[in-house]
Amino acid sequence: MNTRRPLILITNDDGYQAKGINELVKCLRSLGEIVVFAPDGPRSGMGSAITSTLPIRYSLLKGEPGLKIYSCTGTPVDCVKLAINEILDAKPDLLFSGINHGGNQAICVNYSGTMGAATEGCIFGIPSVGVSLLDFSADADFSEACRLAYRLACQVLANGLPHGTFLNLNVPKSGQVKGVRVCRQAAGRWVKEFKRSEDAQGRPVFWLTGKFENEDPAHPENDTLALDDGYASLVPCKIDITDYAFLPELQRWNFE
Repeated sequence: MNTRRPLILITNDDGYQAKGINELVKCLRSLGEIVVFAPDGPRSGMGSAITSTLPIRYSLLKGEPGLKIYSCTGTPVDCVKLAINEILDAKPDLLFSGINHGGNQAICVNYSGTMGAATEGCIFGIPSVGVSLLDFSADADFSEACRLAYRLACQVLANGLPHGTFLNLNVPKSGQVKGVRVCRQAAGRWVKEFKRSEDAQGRPVFWLTGKFENEDPAHPENDTLALDDGYASLVPCKIDITDYAFLPELQRWNFE
């Protein structure tokens, strides 16, 4: 009889000291052996970036029964790669990335370091989940996000995920969560993305800002509408980004 407890790898893009990841560790700890391998500081917006021209270092910060915490100088994807290739003795049964301070709905999944780490876990064949809370506050209330993350972790451990599929869970601020809706990713884009200013020498500088606009007409089952309505959104995502619907037409093009 196999009595081994599940091995759960946890990372994020806000750094190992962020409240979100530490709350996630507390809520998932009863489910298995926890290894935290996270950046040593904020790495938001890194997507699937990797470090290729500089050495990467890590430090063991805490080691106790059922829990090890490491910090790493690399990106969230670096953390996943290094943990799996060099640190862990076995392949994780589950990877959770988050809980992110701020949402990663709609097109943000392509920019997010949180989701980049979940993507990388999926590439390694690990059932992987990214979790984000729509609250940028450093001292945000993560209770509802933790409750839903725990329930989702139980489901994934029990049922697994299809090969090449990972999950993106976004949660409204605590006190505003009506339930969970399984959704599709909203189509749309960010607009008015930069605020122009000047440095001390009068040269132009730009700060990333902007707002997200849904594609019109917005699909009624998209994640941004679910979140606006007070529901947590759960979107299944795929590693394979091939456009299979367009593939036959593309094959008919003449390249002679």
